[in-house]
Amino acid sequence: MDTKVKALIEEPLNKINIKLAKVEYVKEGTMYFLRVIIDKEPFVDVDTCVKATEVINPLIDTLEDEFDDAYVLDVCSLEKGDI
Repeated sequence: MDTKVKALIEEPLNKINIKLAKVEYVKEGTMYFLRVIIDKEPFVDVDTCVKATEVINPLIDTLEDEFDDAYVLDVCSLEKGDI
């Protein structure tokens, strides 16, 4: 699933100068998370995460039937050691 999501969202994020660092679909406790880790120069702020989410949401909705479980979309910034 990570690869499909990455292929779907990477180019649209690049168009708004946001670099896609990593996509993870993970289970933490009883919840599933679709974690999209982004980077942008000079830094990622809340507005950057909001813009990225606005781009990502409609795109991943096209994959809705491919997710077996409900998940939380988590768009966050790159941290040391993420890549």
